[in-house]
Amino acid sequence: RAHIAIVGWACTILCLVSYVAAFSHGAGLSACTDMMPRHLRAQLHSPSNNYVTVHTNMSFYLPGDKVPVTVRSTRDFMGFLLQARKVSNDEIAGTFVFIPPGSKLLTCFEDSDAVTHSDKSLKRNLSFVWKAPDQPIGDIKFFISIVQSYFVYWAKIESAIVAQ
Repeated sequence: RAHIAIVGWACTILCLVSYVAAFSHGAGLSACTDMMPRHLRAQLHSPSNNYVTVHTNMSFYLPGDKVPVTVRSTRDFMGFLLQARKVSNDEIAGTFVFIPPGSKLLTCFEDSDAVTHSDKSLKRNLSFVWKAPDQPIGDIKFFISIVQSYFVYWAKIESAIVAQ
């Protein structure tokens, strides 16, 4: 009996480790829509008391423009998922054309329309460049979900509106 219990525990721990390790290389496509990490027992924290901000130095843009986006944090975090979304209908829009080390492009609905982490290195300040579609799409906002640890995350922290 003890042998069976040990084997059972070993399997459980292996499953947990592989489940958690799966997220060390970035958000999965299941997170594209609601931007929620699919970690075991992850706890959502209120966006109002986060320590992360999403900035751009542009308050308006034109079709085809490249918009610099900066993520600043007062604490280290491991993972993230960044998207631009239309204010009108919350659809993901545009593509990222520059991303920092430790990150990778994701295809949620179109190539390179989201960025996530590619490793577990601790991050603080990150710079990106987002390219607007060539056709008008209206006002946008940038959204980022941050994973501080496997158990603590903030979802959909938003930037100011960037008007078209």
